Amino acid sequence: MPTFPSLIVHGGAGNIPKEEHAGHLNGVRLAAELGWKLLLDGRPALDVVEQVVRLLEDDPTYDAGRGSHLNSAGHIELDALIMDGATLNSGAVAAVQCIGNPISLARLVMDKTRHSLLVGIGAQAFAEKMGFPRLAEENLLVGRELERWKAAQHDLSSDGHGTVGAVARDSAGNIAAATSTGGTLNKLSGRVGDSPLIGSGAYADNLSGGASATGVGESLMKIVISKTACDLMHAGLNAQEAAEKAVELLSSERVKGSGGLITVDSRGNTGFAYNTPCMSRAQVKDGQIVASV
Repeated sequence: MPTFPSLIVHGGAGNIPKEEHAGHLNGVRLAAELGWKLLLDGRPALDVVEQVVRLLEDDPTYDAGRGSHLNSAGHIELDALIMDGATLNSGAVAAVQCIGNPISLARLVMDKTRHSLLVGIGAQAFAEKMGFPRLAEENLLVGRELERWKAAQHDLSSDGHGTVGAVARDSAGNIAAATSTGGTLNKLSGRVGDSPLIGSGAYADNLSGGASATGVGESLMKIVISKTACDLMHAGLNAQEAAEKAVELLSSERVKGSGGLITVDSRGNTGFAYNTPCMSRAQVKDGQIVASV
């Protein structure tokens, strides 16, 4: 039986400077508009979250694709994950360089290989085989991030933000989730956070719901936050309740983590929660796009 689709997207949790709020709002709103149009056109949730995240990767406002943070060696390394709630299949890449849209490379890992996660030089070789254009690193770097990286060499507490993600439920009731990031500012070369890890950066299961997370990955991984939220939805909590409960666990004395997540439950409700000063997001409510920071 056809169902009414659902969509929520995020542009990262953290201390987003006031002067960047407008860009964050505009980006997530445009992404939600694209995703909603695709859903109303009957596109599968899996295609929708890929296209939404691609749009956010191309927006230099965020820490994903173009605009990503630099690592401690002054390079950009990207991670991404996509998951299909109908089959529980997933695809992910980690620590890839010179790729504009790692979410689409992750999709190809899922669709064209027998694997779920490719990293580093292996992921680079796979991208070449799949015909991905190799970009000069300068094409991904924006001046804002170069200045942040320079500052981070003297201030190890420098803040970063901007991981992107999307969760959708299509008219057939299928749920999909996707997450993409450039990782934390000034991270060690080869560091991989939560974003490309199934259950941490994202999770989707038609029987429970879908989630996409953002924040400090080392803490998000401790509680496998996206799978935790989906398990809470499977236990009967709605999308908003599950998001709040997951962030409550993240904020606990034992974990002391920072971040947030977006959710869609199997009934099509959307939710979000975060414990950082800001989290840019946009969702569809009664057919209207509602964006906030």
